[in-house]
Amino acid sequence: MAKKMKRHMSHEEEFQIMKLVLDKFLWLGVAIMGFGFYKMITLSDNLVYGLGILAAGAILLIVFMIILVKEYNFIGK
Repeated sequence: MAKKMKRHMSHEEEFQIMKLVLDKFLWLGVAIMGFGFYKMITLSDNLVYGLGILAAGAILLIVFMIILVKEYNFIGK
């Protein structure tokens, strides 16, 4: 039985796949922030709840931005 050779991707291919995956997570963060903004507008008696959801979406976007920068620096080296 012959050993199968693993095909290695180029740095450009890795970066393109990473962009596709992280794009989905960034859309998720924007959707969460939009939902929080919607809750802030519709729940006038509980503004803190909507603001909390909005902040959670912002934190998610910041975390994914940090991941993207770390991965880009790793691939670039």
